[in-house]
Amino acid sequence: MFPKHILLVEDNEMDAELTLNAIEEVKPGSTVTVASTGEQALDYLCGNGEYNDRRVHPMPDLILLDIGMPGVDGHQVLEVIKETPLIKRLPVVILTSSQEYTDRARGYDNGVNSYVIKPISYDGYLRIIRLIARYWLQLNAPPPLQ
Repeated sequence: MFPKHILLVEDNEMDAELTLNAIEEVKPGSTVTVASTGEQALDYLCGNGEYNDRRVHPMPDLILLDIGMPGVDGHQVLEVIKETPLIKRLPVVILTSSQEYTDRARGYDNGVNSYVIKPISYDGYLRIIRLIARYWLQLNAPPPLQ
């Protein structure tokens, strides 16, 4: 099976590092691009600016999206993804610390594929990332992008 590419949208450096370490442990060979802002994530997904070369910046097979970010937040990123024809079918998993009903409802109303609450321990992170990677990168048949 060919290597998979993940776009991790996370503004918290410690959470990004935890997620990167967990991905490397459970899905070695996968490549990950980290976008630390919503604006950067949208530029990456739309191939704007420095991200216009898809050989260097491939379209992700999975987006892991935090919602609690300053500026363009994860909900706004999700709305743009799901309204943009070339990227609307990309699988998006919200990976957040928010357990708020309104955040979950808004995520699903805007077309998120899954909503996962960040665990508090590294072992929990490993377990969650293992399950996400197994389902979205191994079991799930990817959507046609066009």
